[in-house]
Amino acid sequence: MFPKNTKIIAVDFDGTIVEDAYPKIGKPRLFAFETLRKLQNKGHRLILWTYRSGRKLEEAVAYCKENDIAFYAVNKSYPEEILDDIMSRKIHADIFIDDRNFGELPDWGKIYQDILNEEPQLPKKKKGWFGFK
Repeated sequence: MFPKNTKIIAVDFDGTIVEDAYPKIGKPRLFAFETLRKLQNKGHRLILWTYRSGRKLEEAVAYCKENDIAFYAVNKSYPEEILDDIMSRKIHADIFIDDRNFGELPDWGKIYQDILNEEPQLPKKKKGWFGFK
């Protein structure tokens, strides 16, 4: 069991966590990894739910791990789930974050606010040469 008031959140990769550059890995979308880390730290379970499979999926999972995101499950509802040819790839989740939803993908600051009900903490600006901004 996981903490009360937490959600299972399915997150797409291409166009959502990173800019869409499939089959390559695009640049990270602004605040995507920061938001995902915060969601995990608050006890939410993240599922990577993506079109990718095989080697391309392994690359996406590895890229997320390099950015301190390890998913609860990948393309399934829970880690032990065994998929077969007659099962749907639709997974069980409370929230789906995908750039192909009806409308458009909100920015990650809005996603953060809506799920956590708090303002995102923006990274502090680094000072330039000699301490000037």
